[in-house]
Amino acid sequence: MTSPRFRSRRQLLLAACAGLAAPAASFAQLRGKPAIRILLGLPPGGGTDAIARYFSDSLPALLGQPVIVENHVGAGGPLAADALKMAPPDGLTYMIAPNATPTFQTLVFGKQLKWDLWKDFEPVAGLVSFPCGMAAGAKTQATNAAGFVRWVKANPDKANFGVPGLGGQNHFLGIQFARSAGIDLPVAPYKGTPPMITDLLGDHIASAITLLEDLRKYHHTGRIRLLGIFSEKRSVLAPDVPTMAEQGIDVTQGDGWTAMWAPARTPAQEIVRMQQALRTILSSPQTRDFLMKQLAVLPDYLDGQQMARRQRTELETWAPVIKASGFRAEL
Repeated sequence: MTSPRFRSRRQLLLAACAGLAAPAASFAQLRGKPAIRILLGLPPGGGTDAIARYFSDSLPALLGQPVIVENHVGAGGPLAADALKMAPPDGLTYMIAPNATPTFQTLVFGKQLKWDLWKDFEPVAGLVSFPCGMAAGAKTQATNAAGFVRWVKANPDKANFGVPGLGGQNHFLGIQFARSAGIDLPVAPYKGTPPMITDLLGDHIASAITLLEDLRKYHHTGRIRLLGIFSEKRSVLAPDVPTMAEQGIDVTQGDGWTAMWAPARTPAQEIVRMQQALRTILSSPQTRDFLMKQLAVLPDYLDGQQMARRQRTELETWAPVIKASGFRAEL
């Protein structure tokens, strides 16, 4: 049974897609056409799932084919990539994933993976980006990064930072934060964001790092305090939240992003056709309004070549950080 929360999000997606400029494709027009599959390595109801379903609901009108989302859940996301590698390169299978899959799965698990980012996949398009933030619990009485650092130095036995899983961007942002601030800050891993937020609200952990949107609503109620975001500049999604760099913490590679890939050797004309459809969707003012206000992400279209450069740059940025951390993980 579909949860009320998911039905509500689904209704928002359908309403938003109904207003796109392209004429709606009727069921009769789509009947008999081969369906396009979008593989997703995360469970239904989450932020990445909502992004994927927004595009899957918008694409049929532009492509003239049914589009379905398949969730391949488990092991932190790589199962969808496993399925993408095995899919025929015929333009009927794509994957939507956050940068946790191409960047951090590649750097953390390496040869343990069944796929190679450069050999097995073709980047299609960048879709959205979003900031990551850090918040402190009430017990620290910190209102900014400097105040939190002072508290950590005075209370080293109580200091830590929570993350929704080890080996991801949030984990290594915390390591970078501690290094830049000159403090010892142990990590407290959780199986997902909700239990981590619960413990932060209950003062069971001193701080937490995750998506800005997951922290902001509790910041506004005064139950926790947003210390800053790990971006080069302030985000239009939360212009009142300072960057860590503004506060003397030299960590600026903290934007997450979500993109689409195809199996390697997918025909160029199929890639171009999908790119044109995605660009049309993302150029819609209604799409921009919906993504920013309802899903708290920024439309951020990049073509395949731009995506390849983004991948390479991010891998080069994080590889020495992860190596220096000494972190090892097994699937």
